[in-house]
Parts: sequence; C-alpha cells; structure tokens
Amino acid sequence: MLSSTARTRLGRSKERGSTDRNDLYEILDAGLICHLGVVADGYPMVVPTGYGRVGDTLYLHGSTGARSLRAAAGGEVCVTVTHLDGIVLARSVFHHSVNYRSAIVYGQARLVTDEEERMAGLRALTEQLAPGQWDYARPPDRKELAATAVLALPLDEASVKIRRGAPSDEDADYALPMWAGVLPLVTAWGEPLPDPALADGIGIPVHISDRK
Repeated sequence: MLSSTARTRLGRSKERGSTDRNDLYEILDAGLICHLGVVADGYPMVVPTGYGRVGDTLYLHGSTGARSLRAAAGGEVCVTVTHLDGIVLARSVFHHSVNYRSAIVYGQARLVTDEEERMAGLRALTEQLAPGQWDYARPPDRKELAATAVLALPLDEASVKIRRGAPSDEDADYALPMWAGVLPLVTAWGEPLPDPALADGIGIPVHISDRK
C-alpha cells in the first residue's frame, strides 16, 4: 500500500485516488517519458526525460552538465508520469473531462556512484524504451559513462490518480438531445524506419519487429 503524506494526500476527486502500489507500478511501467520537476538556481524547472524502474527505485539519467540533473542530485524532486486514455465529452462543457492514469513521486534524488548500480539503472532506462535493446546494442564505454549522470529516486512517497468511464452530468442535463461519451485515445507503434547509413543486409531485430 502507498502511505499517505501531506504531499500525496488528495484534496479533490478523492474517489479517483489509489493506494495500491501495484497501480503505481503499472502506470510507471507502461510509460516512456516522465517529467522531472526541480528548483534550479532559485527557479522551478520541469524537464521531460526517460526513466526506468527497478523494484521500488526509479532511475533517471542525463548529461553530467545538465542544469536539471545537477539541481536534482541530492535535492527534493517531483516526478510525474501521465497516460491520457480518452477525452470525456459531457452534455455540459463544465463536466467535460479526460480519462487518465497518473502518478506523482516525491523524494530526494540520489546521485548513483556505484558502478554496478549505475549500469543496472541505465539498463532499466534502455529497456523501458525498447525491451531487448540493452543486450542488442553496444554497451556504454568508459568515456560515455563519465559524461552520464544517473539518479535514483525511491518510490516511498507517491500519489496515484485514475479516471475511467463515462461522463458525469447534472441530472437535468441527461434529457438534453445531444451526444455524450468517450473518445478513446490509443498510442501505437508505427513501422520502424531504418537509418539511411545502415549497412546492406541488416534486418530489423526480432525484439523490435515483435513489438508492433
């Protein structure tokens, strides 16, 4: 179960909240991009970035020179992941909404210095975007690792919110002669586009072709 804190406790639409840790895992594992919120040089900053999960730790990465990563290391951060599942069209504009799954994680980000954990975090990041790619591609060399910062964020303090289903209209509006319902939104993979510099005879690897 997710423990409620002052930062994660819902103030509105409490019925959409979930304290099931498995819902948190599902939302994180289904995502590709998160938004990292930090305070850098006295100003708020929100950066979209890749991530990966290993157990109850979320891993983020970026250039060692990135202002957002420098501000996040050792400081309090906020990470969000959101899936938009549909547009909810009600009979009144006021009750229009969206179906979604969202997770917010708060905590102190830790700069990962242990080499084994750094590699595990980078593997998780790569596998989040393209399962099977870590074992297929060339691993990072020493120079590339030196230019890369890896952050670890514990999943100790998190909030989950989910909306599903039909519109909720005022009782009197259900008699109005107008359409209401949900426009589902689905994200799908397109056909892989080969690199123009690809050598002849190299086909699409199975772990890429099977994900379509």
